[in-house]
Amino acid sequence: MPAESATSSPVRQPVAGQNQQPEIHLSHRWKWSSQQAISFLMQQGVENPDVISLAAGLVDPASLPVAETRQAVQELLAVPARGRQALQYGTTAGVEPLRRQLVQHLARLENVEPDSLGITPQQIVVTTGSQQLLSVLSEILFDPGDICLVAAPTYFVYLGVLEGVGARAVPVQTDNDGMRMDDLERQLGLLEQAGELDRVRMIYVVSSYENPSGVSLSADRREQLVEISRRWSRENRILVLEDAAYRELRYDGPELPSVWSFDRDRSSVILAQTFSKSFAPGLRVGFGVLPQELVAPFCDRKGNEDFGSASFCQHLLAQVLAQGQYQSHVEEVRRACRIKRDALLQAAEQYLAPLEGVSWLQPHGGLYVWATVPEHISTGFDSPLFQHAVQQTGVMYVPGELFYAGEPAGRRRCQMRLSFGVEEPDTIREGIRRLAESIRAITSYQSVTSYQSVTS
Repeated sequence: MPAESATSSPVRQPVAGQNQQPEIHLSHRWKWSSQQAISFLMQQGVENPDVISLAAGLVDPASLPVAETRQAVQELLAVPARGRQALQYGTTAGVEPLRRQLVQHLARLENVEPDSLGITPQQIVVTTGSQQLLSVLSEILFDPGDICLVAAPTYFVYLGVLEGVGARAVPVQTDNDGMRMDDLERQLGLLEQAGELDRVRMIYVVSSYENPSGVSLSADRREQLVEISRRWSRENRILVLEDAAYRELRYDGPELPSVWSFDRDRSSVILAQTFSKSFAPGLRVGFGVLPQELVAPFCDRKGNEDFGSASFCQHLLAQVLAQGQYQSHVEEVRRACRIKRDALLQAAEQYLAPLEGVSWLQPHGGLYVWATVPEHISTGFDSPLFQHAVQQTGVMYVPGELFYAGEPAGRRRCQMRLSFGVEEPDTIREGIRRLAESIRAITSYQSVTSYQSVTS
């Protein structure tokens, strides 16, 4: 990681003629969560505005729902009493109109009637994006030294959340069908042998079109995951956190049931979803479906932070859902993102396929393509490839090593995440062409250097 980032602590300079003040004490939680990669990536984006960003995990700007939001705001404020309610504080768990709409919304996604879900609106909590759900859950479930099993690779921002609460992330091997259940069992067995099974609190999985790999957990593994979590819950319950942030961004391929749907009594799986990818990230509305006994502890912690997420945004989204505008907008987002995904994949065939040792996965949805270069080429922030790409050819990606838990020495360093969400199709194609140019340049340089070292 770079030596400095936006999260670095300020340095207090002494003032001439005054005694220097003692240093400000910062907590262990700050130390655990400092120097996260997201700050460096944002810094690079600001400092290099002309660089094509295949790094930003943002949605298509042109698809943002300006007309739908304007109509919903006008109708929400047309009746003064409703407008005043929307502009007042809400509740910690979320405003009731939205929670009722979320039951209907979830039933549509699960292809069942609302009465068949086996939950009430009281088991749904509304959060400031799904990221707040991940953060608050981690605060109430993990003490320092507790364990969360995660896919290798997985969402790197959540790895930062776990680090920030002092938890230990244990990586589980993956393949093209997602987290491998045989390796999950192996890791649990190793933890049991080490006397650490009682420290395992949760298994985290991005179930559909995973960030970063784009793969989805297969249907049979989804059911196995719930069964494994229950079978290994011996001294305490091992929960499954299903992060379904990209669930609705499906472009082709099979429509898979949620992991949550296999939790028949709704006691083991936490479902996390968001409207940031499917509607508008600026509203910052996400939600979670929790086992009943987790609702009160979750709200206790969340209430200390915000008294409830922004009430106006919740009422606005409830209005959008009630008017039936949401589903048509999701279809528009899918169309836009499918075009961009196809542009990236076509460009990869044209520019990356001729390069020896370069491969990539073809996702059925989401916002990312996972690419691999030859093992001898590092993709990290400090690598010649990253520096050449940003400074010479003008393209940025996210290094793959950030998405792996565990000791740095055990992480693969020849992978990268390519995002197609924010740039236009022609710009995406140009970005892949530039990336290929950088890979070719670094490969040529390494070949020449190796030859010179052998012949000198």
